[in-house]
Amino acid sequence: MSALPSQSRYIIGTEACERFSFYGMKSILMLYMTGHLLMSENWATATLHVFAGMVYLLPLAGAWLADKVWGRYKTILYISLLYCVGHGVLATADLFHTIEARRYILMTGLFIIALGAGGIKPCVSAFMGDQIPNKSPQLMTKAFNAFYWAINLGSFFSFLVIPAMEQHYGYSWAFAVPGIFMGIATFVFWLGRKKYHRTPPERNNGRAGFWKVLFIVLFHGGWKNAEQRCGASAVEDARHILKILSIFVFIIPFWSIFEQTASSWVAQGSRMIPLSIPLPGGGAWTIGPAQIQAANPIFVMVFIPLITVFVYPKVVTLARPLVRLGTGLALSSVTFLIVAFLQYRLEGGASMSIAWQLIPYCVLTISEILLSTTGLEFAYTQAPLHLKSVITSFWNLTIFAGNMLVAAITFFLSNGESANAISTDRFILYAILAAVVAVAYSFRARRYGKTE
Repeated sequence: MSALPSQSRYIIGTEACERFSFYGMKSILMLYMTGHLLMSENWATATLHVFAGMVYLLPLAGAWLADKVWGRYKTILYISLLYCVGHGVLATADLFHTIEARRYILMTGLFIIALGAGGIKPCVSAFMGDQIPNKSPQLMTKAFNAFYWAINLGSFFSFLVIPAMEQHYGYSWAFAVPGIFMGIATFVFWLGRKKYHRTPPERNNGRAGFWKVLFIVLFHGGWKNAEQRCGASAVEDARHILKILSIFVFIIPFWSIFEQTASSWVAQGSRMIPLSIPLPGGGAWTIGPAQIQAANPIFVMVFIPLITVFVYPKVVTLARPLVRLGTGLALSSVTFLIVAFLQYRLEGGASMSIAWQLIPYCVLTISEILLSTTGLEFAYTQAPLHLKSVITSFWNLTIFAGNMLVAAITFFLSNGESANAISTDRFILYAILAAVVAVAYSFRARRYGKTE
């Protein structure tokens, strides 16, 4: 942290508080829908992943506002205020007396939160990169590792605090506290306003947009005609984006696996025996399906420095971002094979402690570090200056696609109104999908040819 510019600390603090607000709300969402709003597991799973998917689709709008209209600073500040409103709406859901009214308020709050969380998502990491002098590769890696560490610090405490808030004070307060932290995040970001390095939006740079170029290429005569109508610089930008997207598309199965820690893993954990940890002076701390999600961020905070200091310098091939991405994807397949084995034991009638989920959480975390932290760095360093937020939003779009994949599979395999949203076969399906895509990715990565 000491090597980073002083203003980056405001951004890191903002990200920690914002992630506390988002993951704290999300940690109890599955249990709230199934236990409190009486939604089936399939319905709740699909709802959660559609919401999560929207959070990662809307970065396209946020990136456009940041790059073309407001600039990154104003986009983050303005949309963060909307984000706070969404949390406020969600906190009122449990005040209504009918299930139908609570469901309506839930959906409204989630929609506004998706607008807020999605709108700022491509901007914060890109704004972090803007603060790094001379775009030093070593300093950039440290900055994004610190940024990702802050994400997991916030999420770790949210997984511990918010489920406990729900148990002791109910869902209204459990949803209100994340809103308070989002307000703190907005204030902390505003405090650094005089120190930030701001890249102004390019409102009239003369370049045609990526989508316009792509439309002409597909439907009006190909690249040559696009260059004549849009200009060589716009076509070059489009080719650059498509080249990066040819890597990003392979990451989708990883997110379909990772995002299920808030849905199918919670459903599996609810069928396990809670872990009880004795406390000094009597009593015990009970870890259930909501709290066990804290394993991921704590593992991230432990493993990131270990992998950065001891693994990357010794394993030379992992110094290359493309190799890290592929290794992370392959490990995600292993993760769901372990989850499938746990589910197989549960379906066979075994009584299992929820502590068994720590094993797949450990493997998934290593996969995440190799893939997700690298993805943020790769997205920023590979993009031209004027396309930083756009490329970052396309990275987020892979998470949208992963969530939509889960929602689609859940819908088609739900067998109507069946309440059971998890099975051994379904977990194996995701594991096979990730393994096949990892093999295909290895061939594409060799041909990527971009100087890293």
